[in-house]
Amino acid sequence: MLDRIVFGLQIILAISGVYQLVLTFFGWFRQKRKQSFKPQKSFAILVAAHNEEAVVGALIENLKGLNYPKDLYDVMVICDNCNDGTADIARSHGVYAFERFNPSLRGKGYAIEWMLKELWKLPRSYDGVVIFDADNLVEKDFLIHMNNDLCSGHRVVQAYLDTKNPYDSWVTSSYAISYWFCNRLWQMSRTNLGMANFLGGTGMCFESSLLKEMGWGATSLVEDLEFTMRCIKRGINPYFDYDAKVYDEKPLSFKASARQRLRWMQGHFDVARRYFFPLLGRGLKEASWTKIDAAFYALNAYNFLLGAVVTCLLWADQLINNGNPYFTSLFEQAPLAFAILYGMNIIVLPAVLLVEKIPLKIWKSLILFPVFMVTWYPITLYAFFTQNNKQWSHTQHTRAIRLEEVRSKQAS
Repeated sequence: MLDRIVFGLQIILAISGVYQLVLTFFGWFRQKRKQSFKPQKSFAILVAAHNEEAVVGALIENLKGLNYPKDLYDVMVICDNCNDGTADIARSHGVYAFERFNPSLRGKGYAIEWMLKELWKLPRSYDGVVIFDADNLVEKDFLIHMNNDLCSGHRVVQAYLDTKNPYDSWVTSSYAISYWFCNRLWQMSRTNLGMANFLGGTGMCFESSLLKEMGWGATSLVEDLEFTMRCIKRGINPYFDYDAKVYDEKPLSFKASARQRLRWMQGHFDVARRYFFPLLGRGLKEASWTKIDAAFYALNAYNFLLGAVVTCLLWADQLINNGNPYFTSLFEQAPLAFAILYGMNIIVLPAVLLVEKIPLKIWKSLILFPVFMVTWYPITLYAFFTQNNKQWSHTQHTRAIRLEEVRSKQAS
C-alpha cells in the first residue's frame, strides 16, 4: 500500500514537471512591442522601508532621475517601525517620509495597507501606485513603461525583476539565475499565452481606482502572492512588462538566504490553504484555465514538500535495502521518459542565460545552482511544520549600490 502511495506521488510530481516544462516552450519568443503613449498618467511611488538608512538614499536619487515628467510623480517612503535614520534621509532628499509605528502588526503587507489609507487622504490624487523595496534600483524608463501599460488597459503590472548583486556570492548568483529563469520561462510564457502573471513583491504598479475598489487586504508573509490570487479570483490578470526593469539586492550569506526563503515558504503554505480550492472551483466552473493555472501555482510549496519527502524516501530506501529497494521508482519504470524530462530541465538553464544575454562570468555559477535548489527541501519541510508562524523577518541590507555600478558589472 505504501509503495503505491509513493509511486502515485512520483506520478503527480512528474505531471507537474511536464506541465512546467511545456509552459517554458512559450517563453522563448517575445511578442511585438507594445503601443507607446505620451506621458499622461500620474504616479505615487511608494518605497517600503524598515531600518534602511544604508540603501534608501541610493534608490531615492535613482527615482528622482527617472525619464518622466517630474510633475507627474511623487516619491513617498513608508518608514515602517524604523528606529534609524531612514525618515531623515528621505526628507533630506526632498521626498515624503510617512512614519508608521505599530509593533504588533509588522511586515510589508500591513505597511502598504496603512500607507494606502494615508495616500487616499492626500489632496492630490494619482492614476497609479508603484511599489518598490528600499534596496531596489530602477531603470530610468520605468515610468514610461508603466504609463504605456496603464494606457493600454492593464490594471496590475509586474516589472522584470533582476538582481543588482549577482556576483557577490554563490548565493546571490543562484538567486539571479532563478530570477532570469522565472522572468523568461514562467512570466513571459504566461504573457504569451494570455494568462495571468504573478507579482514579485517589488516593481509592481496598480491602477489607483482598482486599489480603492478592492483594497489591499494582503497582509500575509507573501503579500505579493496573496494580492495576485485576490486579483485573479476577481478576473483581473496581472500583466508582466519585460521591458521595465528593477534590480533587487539579494542576501549574501546562506544563513540570511535560508531565513528569507523560510518566510516565503511559510507564506506560500498559508496562501495555498486559503486560495487553492476557491480558485480551482471557479476555474472549473468558468472553464478558465487562467484560474486553474493560478490555483496550481499556489500549490508550489506543496510540490516542493512532496518532492522533498519522496526524494528522501527513495534515497533512504536505496541505502537501507542495499540495492533491493522496497519502493517502486518511476525512473525504473519509465527510464527513457524520465531521462528526457530530466535532461530537458538541465538544458533549459544555460539556454535561458544564452537567450537573456547573461555575461559568461556568471555561467560558472551553474555548478552550485543545483545545491541551492536542493536546499529548498529542508527549508520547505521546516516551513510546513512552522507555517502558522506569522512573524515577519527583515532581510538586512548594508551597502548602497548605484545603477551605474550595476550596468558596469553587467558590461564587464
